[in-house]
Amino acid sequence: MIFSRWLSRAKAPAAKPKHLPRIPDGQVVYAVGDIHGRLDLLQRAADAIAQDVDRLPSVQPVTVFVGDYIDRGPSSRGVLDRLVSFAFPTPIIPLLGNHETLLLNFLEDASVLQRWRSLGGLETLFSYGVDVREAMTGRGFEAAQYGLLRSFPDEHRRLLLHLPRSVECGDYFFCHAGIRPGVPLTEQDPDDLVWIRDEFLTSDVDHGKLIVHGHTPVPEPDFRRNRINLDTGAFATGRLTCLRLLGETQTIITV
Repeated sequence: MIFSRWLSRAKAPAAKPKHLPRIPDGQVVYAVGDIHGRLDLLQRAADAIAQDVDRLPSVQPVTVFVGDYIDRGPSSRGVLDRLVSFAFPTPIIPLLGNHETLLLNFLEDASVLQRWRSLGGLETLFSYGVDVREAMTGRGFEAAQYGLLRSFPDEHRRLLLHLPRSVECGDYFFCHAGIRPGVPLTEQDPDDLVWIRDEFLTSDVDHGKLIVHGHTPVPEPDFRRNRINLDTGAFATGRLTCLRLLGETQTIITV
C-alpha cells in the first residue's frame, strides 16, 4: 500500500520558500477529498484519473486519499471494498480519517455509537447489513456492535488498522484534518492529524510544506498560502474533488 518512493522525511518549518511548491520530476500525485460512502463518485474519479494518466505516459502516478471513506453516504462498504481490492488506475495511498477512527473504536466499545450515530455511523452499519432500528432511538448499541463484528470483513479491518496518518511528496504534506501549527511535521500528534480543526484552519504560518487535507467541508476547493482543503462535501453536494500535482502545477479535477 505504501510506496517508499513517495515518502520523504519532513524537515522543521523553515523560511518561506522562494519557489512554488513542487512534486519531484517524473511523478504526478492525485489527491482525492473525503468520499463518505459515495462509491459512484469514487468510480467517476477513477475514470477521470485514468483518462488523465493516459495523457501523461512519461510520469509515475500515485493517488492519495485524504481519509473519510465511510459514513453519511449510502455505500460505505462498497468504498472500502474498492480500496481493499486496489482496483484503481494508479497505485494508491489511503490515509486514515476521523470517521475510520470512530468505526475502529466502535468495534472495541459499543458506547462509541452514541457519538458516531450523529456523524453518519448508522449509514455505515446499514451498508454492512446491520439492523439499526434500535440504534436510531439511542438503544441497542451492543446488538449493533455484534452485528457489525459478524459482518465486517477481516480485510476491511486490516486495511483500516494499517492506514497511515500522513504522507509526503516533494513540497507537499498530506493528511486528513491538518497539523498543529508550530510543531515540526515529524513531531505531530497522531490525533491532531485526523481531528484538528480551528487551530489549523485559522493559522496562516508557514508549516514548512504545503498541507493538503480534507475534514472540513467547503463549497469549493480552498487554496491558501499554507494549505489546500479538498473536502467539498461529496456526500451532500455530489461533488468529489481531486487535485492533480505535477511539477509546480496544481490542477483541480471535480467529479
